[in-house]
Amino acid sequence: MKAVARTTIILVLIIVAAVAGALIYYYSTQPVAEWKIGIVYDIGGRGDLSFNDMAYLGGNRAAKDFNLKLVEVQSKSESDYLPNLRSLAKSGDYVVIVAVGFLMADAVSQVAEEYPNQLFAIIDAVVDKPNVLSVVFKEHEGSALVGALAAMVAHYYNYSAVGVVLGMEIPVLYKFEAGYYWGIRYGEAKYAERAGVNITPLTILWTYTGRFDDPAGGKTATQAQLAQGAGLVYNVAGATGLGIFEAVEEYCASRGRTQGPPFGIGVDADQDWIKPGFIIASMMKRVDVGVYTAVKRALEYRDGKIQKYGGILELGLAEGGVGVSSVEDLDTFLSIAEQAGKTVNKTDIIAKVQALRNSIPSWIWEEVAKLQNELKTNKNIEVRGVKFSDIEAAIPLDASEIQQIRQALGA
Repeated sequence: MKAVARTTIILVLIIVAAVAGALIYYYSTQPVAEWKIGIVYDIGGRGDLSFNDMAYLGGNRAAKDFNLKLVEVQSKSESDYLPNLRSLAKSGDYVVIVAVGFLMADAVSQVAEEYPNQLFAIIDAVVDKPNVLSVVFKEHEGSALVGALAAMVAHYYNYSAVGVVLGMEIPVLYKFEAGYYWGIRYGEAKYAERAGVNITPLTILWTYTGRFDDPAGGKTATQAQLAQGAGLVYNVAGATGLGIFEAVEEYCASRGRTQGPPFGIGVDADQDWIKPGFIIASMMKRVDVGVYTAVKRALEYRDGKIQKYGGILELGLAEGGVGVSSVEDLDTFLSIAEQAGKTVNKTDIIAKVQALRNSIPSWIWEEVAKLQNELKTNKNIEVRGVKFSDIEAAIPLDASEIQQIRQALGA
């Protein structure tokens, strides 16, 4: 009887050991597809044709390339940030959790402390935690490109000024200013060279509205700049900048025009769709590149290929982090919006944007592309005694430093 019991026990132990071994083998050989990417969207959500849709684009591409599952979480209000981040972090299933937008900085900081073994990334903000990758952008580089475009287009249409409407006067916006002004002076010098004409330097107009959520204020500021001869006005004011596009469209409509000039210039995302035919281009901050890079870096850290994950990841022209919008970007962007349930007349929008771009001499677009390629490796290009490297070296700019740049570049 004892022998039978002993045999039974041995058989049970063998079975348990076999099952345990099988489980260990199973989990140790499971593909990375069992792991996930988490994206917590800001309150704008998918279909916003802005940061959230671009974050999805990067996350979706990373999921396919690295054989991961993409999990999307929508925030209905700011009070959702903490619980949304926590619900993902506590599962332990995520290679990285991405928070879209600077408004989530405090929530990411708190949850990163609560879950120190979970990797996070935040877009457009800096959170100083070892398990958080802060993805920010070289806005001055992208702004230089749209500045050059603005100057050449303004001279082509015989305007005397170009402008920029900004939100709150904070250091990050000084980066936009400095790059834009430098690009304007570069662009008009290039226009004189290519067109073989003498030019009168453009007047550069700038207005701080003090807010990022005041379209009416943005419209008023733009109307004032248009009255002073501005042919293009750059949006560096968030939602306040929607007023720029309204002002430009109304100005053109009052003169019987269905297309600019004058033009607005979009910012952050591809905003060309908002008022197609009246927005010449947008300075894009490629959130998709930031999300994709964060996932790649998280995997490399997890696999021991790099020793540090957290810190600041600054993306510029060389990294594909900023640039001037293209019709191809717009096509991709509108397709994503349709997938998210947004109703857009894709064919009509693209046709109007393409018609606008075709109305500008192709050599102007070519010069912008040349500048983009050159700035990736050469920051010593000089205009009016200011090298682009001088601007980069001074960042983060303070109020006195941006004033010096304004004076040097004649803003």
